[in-house]
Amino acid sequence: MSIKRINLALQGGGAHGAFTWGVLDRLLDEDRLEVSAISGTSAGALNGAALKAGHVAGGREGARENLNWLWAQMGAVHDLRMPAWMAASIPGAISAAMEYAMPLPISDTVSPYDYGPFYSNPLRRVVERFAYDKVCAEDAPRLFVGATNVRTGKIRIFQGDEIAADPLLASACLPTLFQAIEIDGEAYWDGGYTGNPALFPLFERDLPDDIVIVNINPLERPDLPRSAQEISNRVNEISFNSSLLREMRAINFVQRLLDNGTVPEGAMKRLHVHMIADDKLMSELSVATKMLPNPFLLNQLKEAGRVAADKFLEAHWDDLGVRSSTDLTEMFN
Repeated sequence: MSIKRINLALQGGGAHGAFTWGVLDRLLDEDRLEVSAISGTSAGALNGAALKAGHVAGGREGARENLNWLWAQMGAVHDLRMPAWMAASIPGAISAAMEYAMPLPISDTVSPYDYGPFYSNPLRRVVERFAYDKVCAEDAPRLFVGATNVRTGKIRIFQGDEIAADPLLASACLPTLFQAIEIDGEAYWDGGYTGNPALFPLFERDLPDDIVIVNINPLERPDLPRSAQEISNRVNEISFNSSLLREMRAINFVQRLLDNGTVPEGAMKRLHVHMIADDKLMSELSVATKMLPNPFLLNQLKEAGRVAADKFLEAHWDDLGVRSSTDLTEMFN
């Protein structure tokens, strides 16, 4: 049986990261597919860490079980827009209704530093339960986690034994919701500002040529945003997609140099870029649902991710290892 090796690039997107859970769940069905490396940001970093730890412990089924565990934990978080103590004090029915009563994060007017001693990061109790001896193991897949240095505005990639609870929290640290995470004397925010996800760690010579991007934030929207919520949401989508688009444009530039002979074959790596997404579904979801990891929604997103991955494999299996299935030239024209 011929094995196809790929790298995964996993976007962040709050609770919408459950879509990636479904994609990974479907990919794990394929014995003919091997994931060599993962670059993840925010929810993508959590998905990547869960997959790797589970895979090291118990192969494909271990990875699937650990991803299921992660999203069961996420479903118990309630509401990322408020401190854990506040969310826990609100009855479930009222909390669910607040998606409509409070469509924008309360952090638009309240800083996470305003809570003083009552502040707690609702994700900490989840990420501290990861098996970091397995997350940091030398076994494949290699894992890269991106976060943004607040002082310099540059991306930092954590890998190997650098990965721990704080780097994962940093990668998912939206500054309007969470206090910055301090690591080695530096403060970090969400990696999505500088790499959502970062592709360049996957350019290493010993890694496969194929990068499969699991995209959560819609690249395009047909309608002009008009409400305050729609405008804010689209600004965030554009911001979090911009670093990814820059890296994809750079890949396209290099491929053109290789194609026209300006750069000799082998001097630079020829990459095959693929994308799994459901822009239609993501465009229909409210921005508030990114902050409300409701178990019903999470499972709907998981199923949508499985369907999207299944369609990708059916349409593009023969492209893997051979050519890009994403037309970068068309994308940037």
